[in-house]
Amino acid sequence: MGSWRAVTFLILQLAQMASLASNLFSLFKNLVVIKQPSSRLQGFGSCLPFTRSEFQKNRADGSVMFDPERTRPSSPNHNFEMPLIQQQRIVILNNYGERLVGLLHETGSMELVILCHGFRSSKLRCFYLQEHNSLVNLAAALGKEGISAFRFDFAGNGESEGSFQYGDYHREADDLRAVVLHFHKAERVINAIIGHSKGGNVVLLYASRYHDVHTVVNISGRFDLDRGIEGRLGKDFKQKIKRDGFIDVKNKTGGVEYRVTEESLMDRLTTDTHAACLSIENKCSVYCNVTDTKNRVLSVHGSVDKIVPVEDALEFAKIIPNHELHIIGGADHDYTSHQAELSSVVLGFLRAGLKQDKYMPYQAPSCPRQLIHSKF
Repeated sequence: MGSWRAVTFLILQLAQMASLASNLFSLFKNLVVIKQPSSRLQGFGSCLPFTRSEFQKNRADGSVMFDPERTRPSSPNHNFEMPLIQQQRIVILNNYGERLVGLLHETGSMELVILCHGFRSSKLRCFYLQEHNSLVNLAAALGKEGISAFRFDFAGNGESEGSFQYGDYHREADDLRAVVLHFHKAERVINAIIGHSKGGNVVLLYASRYHDVHTVVNISGRFDLDRGIEGRLGKDFKQKIKRDGFIDVKNKTGGVEYRVTEESLMDRLTTDTHAACLSIENKCSVYCNVTDTKNRVLSVHGSVDKIVPVEDALEFAKIIPNHELHIIGGADHDYTSHQAELSSVVLGFLRAGLKQDKYMPYQAPSCPRQLIHSKF
């Protein structure tokens, strides 16, 4: 009889211990925000103890950077799994009081690449194709590499406030400045600025005025801004705009797409691309984590581009210091059939600029002794 009582007592003790262990496990689980490096994001430090609500307060927009409970298949070429990418809508005020709307592709990395669209385009689509945007695909490719990306609408385009202007090259560089400063305040590391078409000119203008972003990628930008006007405004555009003060550009159905004023036309004609390119320094001097200044600027161009001729890319290559030129054979202005090759070229250049196979650490403000890395 005594032995049965002993067995019963032992069973009760074991049950109590199991219940206690279960409660401790639940408590620990609620405290965990980022898993240890052996989990989804190998190389990411963990900040413990932080509750999920405390972690949210560390983000400027109050959102969680990524969900530690969800995973993706691991990459065969790296020792950590691909990050879960979340898109966050962010609004930034420019210097003119206009709200710029963008999408942040958040991977959890503190490193960031900013993407700039072209003429009459937006963060979502390209003006010429009306279907897709090369920058959308680049943002996805960067995300697979663990790099966060931000694509936004310049003032007067897409969802952003303001009125569209034909020129506005320097004003759009001001918009880009507002975006860069916004993320600097959030303690993000801007590794590169990438622009397509007119956006290519904007990132080059930015690099000529400011020196706080190491890598600059110009995709199909126009060197000679005197060219390409007649195709939109007509051969006698100078006489028309002098006479009327504006030219309305119409679509195939006769509807007015946008108005070109004399002021906005002169803004384009007086933008000196040559002088801007000569002003781009060999290296950046602020906020730059890299010391290797080789090949700071990349120009990519399609060999059969009918919007901006490939000769413009050759002009960029002649005068920009630390410049690399890549011509993609058979590609048009929007790389319609060459999206994968475009992404490969751009990512390869970014890796070289950030010392391939070496992590570029950023000190996380809420984790004083931990480092956050991307795969670059």
